[in-house]
Amino acid sequence: MSRQYFGTDGIRGTVGTAPITPDFMLRLGHAVGRVLRRVHDRPTVLIGKDTRLSGYMIESSLEAGFASAGVDVLLTGPLPTPGVAYLTRALRLDLGVVISASHNPFDDNGIKFFSAQGAKLPDQWELDVEAALDEPPQWVHAAALGKAKRLDDASGRYIEFCKSTVPHSLSFRGMKIVVDAAHGAAYHVALDVFHELGATVVTIGCSPDGVNINDGFGATAPQALVRAVAEHGADYGVALDGDADRLQLVDAAGRLYNGDELLFLLAADRLTQGRPVPGVVGTLMTNMAVELALRERGVPLVRAKVGDRYVLEELVARDWQLGGEGSGHLLALDRHTTGDGIVSALQVLNAVQRSGHSIAQWLEGVSLFPQTLLNVRLPRLDGWQEHAGLARERVAVERELGDEGRVLIRASGTEPVLRVMVEARDPQQARQSAERLAATLLA
Repeated sequence: MSRQYFGTDGIRGTVGTAPITPDFMLRLGHAVGRVLRRVHDRPTVLIGKDTRLSGYMIESSLEAGFASAGVDVLLTGPLPTPGVAYLTRALRLDLGVVISASHNPFDDNGIKFFSAQGAKLPDQWELDVEAALDEPPQWVHAAALGKAKRLDDASGRYIEFCKSTVPHSLSFRGMKIVVDAAHGAAYHVALDVFHELGATVVTIGCSPDGVNINDGFGATAPQALVRAVAEHGADYGVALDGDADRLQLVDAAGRLYNGDELLFLLAADRLTQGRPVPGVVGTLMTNMAVELALRERGVPLVRAKVGDRYVLEELVARDWQLGGEGSGHLLALDRHTTGDGIVSALQVLNAVQRSGHSIAQWLEGVSLFPQTLLNVRLPRLDGWQEHAGLARERVAVERELGDEGRVLIRASGTEPVLRVMVEARDPQQARQSAERLAATLLA
Protein backbone atom coordinates (compact mmCIF):
# COMPACT_ATOMS: atom_id res chain seq x y z
CA MET A 1 0.00 0.00 0.00
CA SER A 2 1.51 3.34 -1.03
CA ARG A 3 1.64 6.41 1.18
CA GLN A 4 -0.02 9.63 0.13
CA TYR A 5 1.72 12.13 2.39
CA PHE A 6 4.78 10.47 3.91
CA GLY A 7 8.00 10.29 1.91
CA THR A 8 11.36 8.79 2.80
CA ASP A 9 11.81 11.21 5.69
CA GLY A 10 8.41 12.29 6.95
CA ILE A 11 6.18 14.85 5.26
CA ARG A 12 7.84 17.71 3.40
CA GLY A 13 6.90 20.43 0.94
CA THR A 14 6.56 24.13 0.20
CA VAL A 15 4.91 26.20 2.92
CA GLY A 16 1.43 27.33 1.93
CA THR A 17 1.04 24.46 -0.52
CA ALA A 18 -0.71 21.27 0.56
CA PRO A 19 0.13 19.51 2.77
CA ILE A 20 2.31 22.16 4.46
CA THR A 21 -0.65 24.28 5.52
CA PRO A 22 -2.04 25.06 8.99
CA ASP A 23 -5.34 23.24 8.40
CA PHE A 24 -3.56 20.04 7.37
CA MET A 25 -1.17 20.26 10.31
CA LEU A 26 -4.10 20.52 12.71
CA ARG A 27 -5.63 17.43 11.11
CA LEU A 28 -2.25 15.67 11.21
CA GLY A 29 -1.79 16.36 14.92
CA HIS A 30 -5.30 15.06 15.60
CA ALA A 31 -4.76 11.92 13.50
CA VAL A 32 -1.40 11.13 15.10
CA GLY A 33 -2.95 11.72 18.51
CA ARG A 34 -5.72 9.26 17.80
CA VAL A 35 -3.20 6.63 16.67
CA LEU A 36 -1.25 7.18 19.89
CA ARG A 37 -4.39 6.91 21.99
CA ARG A 38 -4.91 3.35 20.71
CA VAL A 39 -1.98 2.19 22.87
CA HIS A 40 -1.53 5.01 25.42
CA ASP A 41 -4.22 6.35 27.72
CA ARG A 42 -2.72 9.84 28.09
CA PRO A 43 0.16 10.23 25.61
CA THR A 44 2.78 12.97 25.79
CA VAL A 45 4.67 14.14 22.71
CA LEU A 46 7.73 16.35 22.35
CA ILE A 47 7.82 18.97 19.59
CA GLY A 48 11.07 20.57 18.44
CA LYS A 49 11.81 22.65 15.35
CA ASP A 50 14.48 24.35 13.32
CA THR A 51 14.70 28.11 12.76
CA ARG A 52 12.30 28.54 9.84
CA LEU A 53 9.74 31.30 10.27
CA SER A 54 6.99 28.88 9.27
CA GLY A 55 7.83 26.72 12.28
CA TYR A 56 5.68 28.94 14.52
CA MET A 57 2.60 28.38 12.37
CA ILE A 58 3.11 24.63 12.10
CA GLU A 59 3.94 24.23 15.79
CA SER A 60 0.73 25.94 16.94
CA SER A 61 -1.38 23.96 14.47
CA LEU A 62 0.09 20.63 15.55
CA GLU A 63 -0.29 21.61 19.20
CA ALA A 64 -4.00 22.28 18.69
CA GLY A 65 -4.45 19.00 16.84
CA PHE A 66 -2.76 16.99 19.58
CA ALA A 67 -4.75 18.75 22.30
CA SER A 68 -8.02 18.01 20.49
CA ALA A 69 -7.17 14.30 20.59
CA GLY A 70 -6.29 14.34 24.30
CA VAL A 71 -2.51 14.39 23.92
CA ASP A 72 -0.17 16.48 26.09
CA VAL A 73 2.63 18.43 24.40
CA LEU A 74 6.11 19.51 25.50
CA LEU A 75 7.74 22.28 23.41
CA THR A 76 11.52 22.63 23.09
CA GLY A 77 11.76 25.54 20.66
CA PRO A 78 14.66 25.33 18.15
CA LEU A 79 16.56 22.09 18.71
CA PRO A 80 18.43 19.72 16.38
CA THR A 81 16.51 16.72 15.11
CA PRO A 82 18.76 14.26 16.99
CA GLY A 83 18.18 16.31 20.16
CA VAL A 84 14.45 15.65 19.86
CA ALA A 85 15.14 11.94 19.33
CA TYR A 86 17.36 11.84 22.42
CA LEU A 87 14.97 13.72 24.72
CA THR A 88 11.98 11.65 23.61
CA ARG A 89 13.79 8.52 24.76
CA ALA A 90 15.42 10.03 27.84
CA LEU A 91 12.16 11.49 29.16
CA ARG A 92 10.19 8.30 28.43
CA LEU A 93 7.77 10.15 26.17
CA ASP A 94 5.48 8.53 23.64
CA LEU A 95 6.50 10.38 20.47
CA GLY A 96 9.01 12.91 19.20
CA VAL A 97 8.00 15.44 16.53
CA VAL A 98 10.43 17.55 14.51
CA ILE A 99 9.31 20.53 12.42
CA SER A 100 12.02 20.87 9.79
CA ALA A 101 12.79 20.51 6.11
CA SER A 102 16.41 19.64 6.94
CA HIS A 103 18.76 20.93 4.21
CA ASN A 104 15.97 22.41 2.02
CA PRO A 105 15.58 26.20 1.54
CA PHE A 106 13.58 28.22 4.07
CA ASP A 107 10.31 28.27 2.12
CA ASP A 108 10.02 24.50 2.57
CA ASN A 109 9.12 22.81 5.81
CA GLY A 110 8.13 19.39 7.02
CA ILE A 111 7.37 17.02 9.85
CA LYS A 112 9.14 13.87 10.97
CA PHE A 113 8.45 11.60 13.89
CA PHE A 114 10.46 9.52 16.34
CA SER A 115 9.29 6.60 18.42
CA ALA A 116 9.51 6.41 22.21
CA GLN A 117 12.91 4.75 21.66
CA GLY A 118 14.16 7.73 19.62
CA ALA A 119 14.10 5.85 16.33
CA LYS A 120 12.39 6.44 12.99
CA LEU A 121 8.93 4.87 12.86
CA PRO A 122 8.01 2.00 10.50
CA ASP A 123 5.99 2.32 7.32
CA GLN A 124 2.97 0.67 8.95
CA TRP A 125 2.74 3.42 11.57
CA GLU A 126 2.73 6.03 8.81
CA LEU A 127 0.00 4.11 6.98
CA ASP A 128 -2.05 4.03 10.19
CA VAL A 129 -1.74 7.82 10.47
CA GLU A 130 -2.77 8.31 6.85
CA ALA A 131 -5.79 6.10 7.42
CA ALA A 132 -6.73 8.18 10.47
CA LEU A 133 -6.44 11.35 8.36
CA ASP A 134 -9.22 10.01 6.14
CA GLU A 135 -11.56 9.43 9.07
CA PRO A 136 -13.88 12.05 10.61
CA PRO A 137 -12.33 13.80 13.66
CA GLN A 138 -13.26 12.53 17.11
CA TRP A 139 -12.81 15.44 19.50
CA VAL A 140 -12.27 14.49 23.11
CA HIS A 141 -14.41 15.95 25.88
CA ALA A 142 -13.32 19.38 27.16
CA ALA A 143 -12.07 17.86 30.42
CA ALA A 144 -9.83 15.43 28.50
CA LEU A 145 -8.14 17.97 26.22
CA GLY A 146 -4.36 17.89 26.10
CA LYS A 147 -2.15 20.51 27.70
CA ALA A 148 1.03 22.14 26.40
CA LYS A 149 4.05 23.55 28.20
CA ARG A 150 7.63 24.54 27.47
CA LEU A 151 10.36 22.03 28.38
CA ASP A 152 12.93 23.81 30.52
CA ASP A 153 16.59 23.54 29.49
CA ALA A 154 16.05 21.20 26.54
CA SER A 155 19.25 22.59 24.97
CA GLY A 156 21.31 22.02 28.11
CA ARG A 157 20.16 18.42 28.41
CA TYR A 158 21.06 17.74 24.80
CA ILE A 159 24.48 19.42 25.14
CA GLU A 160 25.31 17.13 28.05
CA PHE A 161 24.20 14.11 26.04
CA CYS A 162 26.49 15.06 23.13
CA LYS A 163 29.45 15.39 25.49
CA SER A 164 28.64 12.03 27.07
CA THR A 165 29.27 10.23 23.76
CA VAL A 166 33.05 10.76 24.04
CA PRO A 167 35.42 9.83 26.88
CA HIS A 168 35.47 12.16 29.87
CA SER A 169 39.22 12.55 29.34
CA LEU A 170 38.76 14.06 25.87
CA SER A 171 39.79 17.70 25.65
CA PHE A 172 39.99 20.01 22.67
CA ARG A 173 42.06 22.52 24.62
CA GLY A 174 44.50 24.21 22.25
CA MET A 175 42.35 23.40 19.21
CA LYS A 176 40.53 26.07 17.19
CA ILE A 177 37.33 24.90 15.53
CA VAL A 178 35.01 26.79 13.19
CA VAL A 179 31.37 25.76 13.64
CA ASP A 180 28.86 26.42 10.85
CA ALA A 181 25.27 25.66 11.89
CA ALA A 182 23.65 26.73 8.58
CA HIS A 183 21.64 29.34 10.53
CA GLY A 184 19.66 26.31 11.64
CA ALA A 185 18.59 24.34 14.69
CA ALA A 186 22.09 23.89 16.15
CA TYR A 187 22.96 27.59 16.18
CA HIS A 188 22.63 27.79 19.96
CA VAL A 189 24.00 24.36 21.00
CA ALA A 190 26.88 23.39 18.68
CA LEU A 191 29.03 26.28 19.91
CA ASP A 192 28.52 25.26 23.54
CA VAL A 193 29.35 21.58 22.95
CA PHE A 194 32.78 22.30 21.46
CA HIS A 195 33.48 25.20 23.80
CA GLU A 196 32.71 23.12 26.89
CA LEU A 197 35.12 20.45 25.63
CA GLY A 198 37.89 23.06 25.63
CA ALA A 199 38.06 24.27 22.04
CA THR A 200 38.41 27.85 20.92
CA VAL A 201 35.29 28.19 18.78
CA VAL A 202 34.65 30.53 15.86
CA THR A 203 31.08 30.57 14.59
CA ILE A 204 29.61 31.23 11.17
CA GLY A 205 26.07 30.46 10.07
CA CYS A 206 24.85 30.89 13.65
CA SER A 207 22.66 33.98 13.27
CA PRO A 208 19.23 32.78 12.11
CA ASP A 209 16.58 35.30 11.10
CA GLY A 210 13.86 32.85 10.06
CA VAL A 211 14.62 32.96 6.34
CA ASN A 212 18.40 32.42 6.00
CA ILE A 213 18.56 28.73 6.96
CA ASN A 214 20.91 26.77 4.63
CA ASP A 215 21.46 29.94 2.58
CA GLY A 216 25.13 29.89 1.61
CA PHE A 217 26.17 28.15 4.82
CA GLY A 218 26.15 24.68 6.33
CA ALA A 219 26.78 21.15 5.10
CA THR A 220 25.14 21.82 1.73
CA ALA A 221 27.30 24.91 1.09
CA PRO A 222 30.64 24.01 2.73
CA GLN A 223 32.79 26.53 0.83
CA ALA A 224 31.88 29.14 3.46
CA LEU A 225 33.44 26.86 6.05
CA VAL A 226 36.54 26.26 3.91
CA ARG A 227 37.07 30.01 3.68
CA ALA A 228 36.48 30.58 7.39
CA VAL A 229 38.94 27.86 8.43
CA ALA A 230 41.63 29.49 6.29
CA GLU A 231 40.75 33.02 7.47
CA HIS A 232 40.92 32.12 11.16
CA GLY A 233 43.80 29.66 10.95
CA ALA A 234 41.60 26.98 12.50
CA ASP A 235 42.51 23.34 12.97
CA TYR A 236 39.14 22.04 11.84
CA GLY A 237 35.76 23.20 10.64
CA VAL A 238 32.43 21.53 11.35
CA ALA A 239 29.47 22.14 9.02
CA LEU A 240 25.97 20.99 9.95
CA ASP A 241 22.76 21.26 7.96
CA GLY A 242 19.53 23.01 8.97
CA ASP A 243 18.41 20.35 11.43
CA ALA A 244 21.96 19.23 12.35
CA ASP A 245 21.67 15.56 11.45
CA ARG A 246 24.34 15.66 8.75
CA LEU A 247 28.01 16.66 8.79
CA GLN A 248 30.87 17.84 6.61
CA LEU A 249 34.38 18.44 8.02
CA VAL A 250 37.23 20.65 6.83
CA ASP A 251 40.86 20.42 8.00
CA ALA A 252 43.48 23.16 8.36
CA ALA A 253 44.64 22.61 4.79
CA GLY A 254 41.15 23.40 3.50
CA ARG A 255 40.40 19.82 2.49
CA LEU A 256 36.71 18.90 2.70
CA TYR A 257 35.70 15.44 3.91
CA ASN A 258 32.31 13.98 3.09
CA GLY A 259 30.24 11.34 4.83
CA ASP A 260 31.75 8.39 2.93
CA GLU A 261 35.26 9.29 4.06
CA LEU A 262 34.21 9.96 7.64
CA LEU A 263 32.33 6.67 7.78
CA PHE A 264 35.51 4.85 6.78
CA LEU A 265 37.46 6.74 9.45
CA LEU A 266 35.00 5.72 12.18
CA ALA A 267 35.28 2.07 11.16
CA ALA A 268 39.08 2.23 10.93
CA ASP A 269 39.31 3.86 14.36
CA ARG A 270 37.32 1.07 15.94
CA LEU A 271 39.43 -1.58 14.28
CA THR A 272 42.58 0.15 15.52
CA GLN A 273 41.23 -0.05 19.06
CA GLY A 274 40.52 -3.76 18.66
CA ARG A 275 36.76 -3.23 18.65
CA PRO A 276 34.72 -5.50 16.37
CA VAL A 277 33.25 -4.08 13.17
CA PRO A 278 31.26 -6.94 11.65
CA GLY A 279 30.11 -4.74 8.80
CA VAL A 280 29.19 -1.25 7.65
CA VAL A 281 26.03 -0.07 5.87
CA GLY A 282 26.26 2.52 3.10
CA THR A 283 23.86 3.32 0.28
CA LEU A 284 23.68 2.76 -3.46
CA MET A 285 25.67 6.01 -3.79
CA THR A 286 28.50 5.18 -1.36
CA ASN A 287 31.84 5.63 -3.10
CA MET A 288 33.42 2.40 -4.28
CA ALA A 289 36.83 3.42 -2.94
CA VAL A 290 35.42 3.21 0.59
CA GLU A 291 33.95 -0.22 -0.10
CA LEU A 292 37.31 -1.50 -1.36
CA ALA A 293 39.24 0.05 1.54
CA LEU A 294 36.89 -1.56 4.07
CA ARG A 295 37.12 -4.89 2.27
CA GLU A 296 40.93 -4.80 2.55
CA ARG A 297 40.42 -4.60 6.31
CA GLY A 298 38.01 -7.50 6.36
CA VAL A 299 34.89 -5.36 6.76
CA PRO A 300 32.00 -5.88 4.32
CA LEU A 301 29.94 -2.94 3.07
CA VAL A 302 26.24 -3.53 2.49
CA ARG A 303 24.37 -1.01 0.34
CA ALA A 304 20.89 0.16 1.34
CA LYS A 305 18.55 2.37 -0.65
CA VAL A 306 19.37 6.09 -0.56
CA GLY A 307 18.03 7.63 2.65
CA ASP A 308 19.22 7.41 6.24
CA ARG A 309 16.06 5.57 7.31
CA TYR A 310 17.01 2.69 5.00
CA VAL A 311 20.56 2.66 6.34
CA LEU A 312 19.11 2.47 9.84
CA GLU A 313 16.75 -0.37 8.92
CA GLU A 314 19.65 -2.38 7.50
CA LEU A 315 21.81 -1.76 10.57
CA VAL A 316 19.05 -2.87 12.92
CA ALA A 317 18.30 -5.98 10.85
CA ARG A 318 21.98 -7.01 10.93
CA ASP A 319 22.69 -5.84 14.49
CA TRP A 320 25.53 -3.64 13.21
CA GLN A 321 26.49 -0.20 14.50
CA LEU A 322 28.07 1.90 11.75
CA GLY A 323 26.43 3.30 8.64
CA GLY A 324 25.97 6.46 6.66
CA GLU A 325 25.70 8.43 3.44
CA GLY A 326 28.08 10.62 1.50
CA SER A 327 25.81 13.57 2.27
CA GLY A 328 26.99 13.38 5.87
CA HIS A 329 24.26 11.38 7.60
CA LEU A 330 26.33 9.13 9.87
CA LEU A 331 24.96 6.55 12.27
CA ALA A 332 26.81 5.05 15.23
CA LEU A 333 24.07 3.15 17.01
CA ASP A 334 26.14 2.58 20.13
CA ARG A 335 26.23 6.37 20.51
CA HIS A 336 22.76 7.47 19.33
CA THR A 337 19.59 6.03 17.86
CA THR A 338 19.68 8.32 14.83
CA GLY A 339 22.10 10.37 12.72
CA ASP A 340 23.61 13.29 14.62
CA GLY A 341 26.00 15.79 13.05
CA ILE A 342 27.44 17.01 16.36
CA VAL A 343 27.92 13.53 17.81
CA SER A 344 29.50 12.34 14.55
CA ALA A 345 31.95 15.26 14.58
CA LEU A 346 32.88 14.40 18.16
CA GLN A 347 33.57 10.77 17.22
CA VAL A 348 35.87 11.84 14.38
CA LEU A 349 37.73 14.45 16.42
CA ASN A 350 38.05 12.02 19.32
CA ALA A 351 39.78 9.59 16.95
CA VAL A 352 42.11 12.40 15.85
CA GLN A 353 42.96 13.42 19.42
CA ARG A 354 43.35 9.87 20.74
CA SER A 355 45.55 8.65 17.90
CA GLY A 356 47.54 11.77 17.14
CA HIS A 357 46.74 11.25 13.44
CA SER A 358 44.99 13.90 11.37
CA ILE A 359 41.93 13.08 9.28
CA ALA A 360 44.13 13.14 6.18
CA GLN A 361 46.48 10.59 7.75
CA TRP A 362 43.59 8.34 8.69
CA LEU A 363 42.48 8.43 5.04
CA GLU A 364 45.86 7.81 3.40
CA GLY A 365 45.34 5.36 0.58
CA VAL A 366 41.59 6.03 0.33
CA SER A 367 41.14 8.09 -2.81
CA LEU A 368 37.51 8.55 -3.79
CA PHE A 369 36.58 7.35 -7.26
CA PRO A 370 35.27 10.06 -9.60
CA GLN A 371 31.52 9.74 -10.18
CA THR A 372 29.58 10.99 -13.19
CA LEU A 373 25.84 11.38 -12.60
CA LEU A 374 23.55 12.20 -15.53
CA ASN A 375 19.81 12.86 -15.25
CA VAL A 376 18.02 11.58 -18.32
CA ARG A 377 14.49 12.93 -18.72
CA LEU A 378 12.09 10.55 -20.46
CA PRO A 379 8.45 10.85 -21.57
CA ARG A 380 7.64 8.26 -18.89
CA LEU A 381 9.47 5.74 -16.73
CA ASP A 382 7.20 2.74 -17.26
CA GLY A 383 9.18 -0.26 -18.44
CA TRP A 384 12.64 1.30 -18.37
CA GLN A 385 14.01 -1.89 -16.77
CA GLU A 386 13.09 -3.78 -19.97
CA HIS A 387 14.97 -1.38 -22.28
CA ALA A 388 17.00 -3.88 -24.34
CA GLY A 389 19.53 -1.33 -25.64
CA LEU A 390 20.24 -0.05 -22.14
CA ALA A 391 20.68 -3.59 -20.83
CA ARG A 392 23.21 -4.45 -23.57
CA GLU A 393 25.19 -1.24 -23.10
CA ARG A 394 25.22 -1.71 -19.33
CA VAL A 395 26.68 -5.22 -19.67
CA ALA A 396 29.38 -3.84 -21.98
CA VAL A 397 30.26 -0.96 -19.66
CA GLU A 398 30.40 -3.18 -16.58
CA ARG A 399 32.65 -5.63 -18.41
CA GLU A 400 35.04 -2.78 -19.28
CA LEU A 401 35.04 -1.43 -15.72
CA GLY A 402 35.63 -4.81 -14.10
CA ASP A 403 36.55 -4.38 -10.43
CA GLU A 404 37.63 -0.78 -11.06
CA GLY A 405 34.16 0.80 -11.20
CA ARG A 406 30.42 0.27 -11.15
CA VAL A 407 27.16 1.39 -12.75
CA LEU A 408 24.04 2.55 -10.92
CA ILE A 409 20.79 3.39 -12.72
CA ARG A 410 17.76 4.36 -10.68
CA ALA A 411 14.49 6.16 -11.25
CA SER A 412 13.64 9.45 -9.59
CA GLY A 413 10.80 9.20 -7.13
CA THR A 414 9.37 12.61 -8.06
CA GLU A 415 9.79 13.12 -11.82
CA PRO A 416 10.19 11.09 -15.06
CA VAL A 417 13.97 11.05 -14.81
CA LEU A 418 16.47 8.20 -14.79
CA ARG A 419 19.64 8.87 -12.83
CA VAL A 420 22.61 7.25 -14.55
CA MET A 421 25.75 7.08 -12.45
CA VAL A 422 29.10 5.59 -13.38
CA GLU A 423 32.00 5.39 -10.96
CA ALA A 424 35.56 4.58 -12.05
CA ARG A 425 39.16 5.21 -11.07
CA ASP A 426 39.57 7.10 -14.35
CA PRO A 427 37.29 10.19 -14.46
CA GLN A 428 37.30 10.24 -18.26
CA GLN A 429 36.16 6.63 -18.37
CA ALA A 430 33.39 7.39 -15.88
CA ARG A 431 32.09 10.29 -17.95
CA GLN A 432 32.31 8.53 -21.30
CA SER A 433 30.59 5.43 -19.95
CA ALA A 434 27.76 7.45 -18.40
CA GLU A 435 27.26 9.34 -21.66
CA ARG A 436 27.09 6.06 -23.61
CA LEU A 437 24.39 4.73 -21.28
CA ALA A 438 22.41 7.96 -21.44
CA ALA A 439 22.64 8.00 -25.24
CA THR A 440 21.01 4.57 -25.51
CA LEU A 441 18.00 5.90 -23.60
CA LEU A 442 17.62 8.88 -25.90
CA ALA A 443 18.21 7.01 -29.15
